[in-house]
Amino acid sequence: MGFLVSAIVVWLAAVAAWFLISKYFKSSDADKIKQRLTGIGKAAQKKVKEGRGEQSIIQTVKGGNKFAQLLVEKYQLGPKIQLFLEQAGLRWSPARLVHLCIMAFAAAFLVAWLFLPIPKVLALVAGLVAAPAPFVWVWLQRRGRLRKFEAIFPETLEFISRSMRAGHAFSVSLEMIYREFAEPVSGEFRRTFEEHNLGLPIEVALQGLAKRVPSLDVHFFVSAVLLQKRTGGNLAEILDKLAYVIRERFKLRGRIRAVSAHGRMTAATLSCIPIAVAVLMFYTNPDYVKFFFTDDVGQVMMAAGIGLQLLGYLIMKKIVNIEV
Repeated sequence: MGFLVSAIVVWLAAVAAWFLISKYFKSSDADKIKQRLTGIGKAAQKKVKEGRGEQSIIQTVKGGNKFAQLLVEKYQLGPKIQLFLEQAGLRWSPARLVHLCIMAFAAAFLVAWLFLPIPKVLALVAGLVAAPAPFVWVWLQRRGRLRKFEAIFPETLEFISRSMRAGHAFSVSLEMIYREFAEPVSGEFRRTFEEHNLGLPIEVALQGLAKRVPSLDVHFFVSAVLLQKRTGGNLAEILDKLAYVIRERFKLRGRIRAVSAHGRMTAATLSCIPIAVAVLMFYTNPDYVKFFFTDDVGQVMMAAGIGLQLLGYLIMKKIVNIEV
């Protein structure tokens, strides 16, 4: 029976890890689309892996924790975690994030093991649940920063269009964005301008912007600029039309969210009802609830209930999550 509980715990941890990682790593089809929009092919990626590609002008700082740094280097997680932190606007090293996840696991495990009257296997579950907490916090920071960037981006495109119509060069328009707009738009375009000003080709600098800001709007912007540079055309008019399309999509997204609000509220309510019932049972009839912690069959039932509850929440969230 204990082996069955351990297997269920490992399965739940794997499902949670897959859910978190899938939010960050895109599917292969989306990667192909982005590669086509930005002009980054397999040959360029192979050069970067071999060390012959363009190097970033910003040096990556290694963390001070040797064990976390060893994990990052062994599994080659440094570039992916560093990009993830840059997208969140945090100046952390990859080892620092891994170190915080290890500390969260150890703290939750020790607290559950020493101070909570629960079976020891549930202390491991508490540690596994708490371990991704720093990663989740960084992911929330990243999501909020990207949403803020997308909200300001149409005005940024119109500003570049007006600047070019006034006679300014494209690179000068990028520099002016830093003084006219707030973060995170100002910081990202300032970095793009400084990379170009220090000798990096404008194509590579814009591709770096598209990599740091994984938004389809930014990829269309970079694709339009690179295409105009190769073939010619009225870039100001293209940017105006792109800003109009982005604003219209925002309006459509708002309408969809308004229509699907009832479904999201229903999903949240149905997910909170079992938790509320469990809390009430702890206060009204604790002896009845102890069955789920002390008895082997009760532990299996509780693990199965939690797993099915998470599965139901993910299914409801997938139903009401409509991409535009």
